[in-house]
Amino acid sequence: MNKVYFIGAGPGDPELITVKALRLIKQCPVILYAGSLVPREILSEVEESAEAIIDTASLDLDEIIGHTAAAIKQGKDVARVHSGDPSVYGAIGEQIRRLQELGIDYEIIPGVTATSASAAWLGKELTLSGVSQTIIMTRYEGKTPFPERERLPALAASGATLAIHLGVTRIHKVVEDLIPHYGEDCPVAVCYRTSWPDQDKVTGTLKDIVQKVRDKKFTRTSLILVGHVLGTDEFKDSYLYDQDKAHVYRPKVKQEKARTVETAMAHPTAKS
Repeated sequence: MNKVYFIGAGPGDPELITVKALRLIKQCPVILYAGSLVPREILSEVEESAEAIIDTASLDLDEIIGHTAAAIKQGKDVARVHSGDPSVYGAIGEQIRRLQELGIDYEIIPGVTATSASAAWLGKELTLSGVSQTIIMTRYEGKTPFPERERLPALAASGATLAIHLGVTRIHKVVEDLIPHYGEDCPVAVCYRTSWPDQDKVTGTLKDIVQKVRDKKFTRTSLILVGHVLGTDEFKDSYLYDQDKAHVYRPKVKQEKARTVETAMAHPTAKS
């Protein structure tokens, strides 16, 4: 049975696509890609070999499903290429629902998220022992309906590290919602088009980030990262590499044996 592959192309850098994703793009004769968010360079290796490459930026859902169903009917696999990870703000839910109604098989291929890529670009770990062990990926409320329990003030009450999509044009509102929970001095980073050639970023605090973003003139395609993990060196080492903390791959008995061997090597004539 032919299949539709929802493929995560990553945040923009063509080298951040997975090996599996690239293999499937090469395998599928029909490719539908979100041209407003996925760089054409992602498809450079199939420009000559693919039977059809369709930019869906200007298409509505019915048109996208129409192209997809027609290809499947002709016995062709379809690569539906999305930015980032298709399961996170990829709008694939409604596409999957239509495919299921049509009896069309599908598979999701995960991709690198903007959150992961932005953290890497900033050189930060988003989970630090004793500071924050939770990352909340959300978006600022706009046209999309929001459950009351998921509005930003409710999420901010957790004190977790936040990754806020689609909120840069309302950065002043974001700040107003967060200051009561994080304080004015909480670090913030706003990353624009992470991993694209024209990527840009600005860092600051909840107190000054609004003006900094306006100075940069960021109005779209920006991720807002908020949390104390972005600006502290005061955190505990994790247990993962602690020599005094045993786990299944590093039991204490192994350490004791290693020390015995080490002592024997240092003193060959010594008795154990």
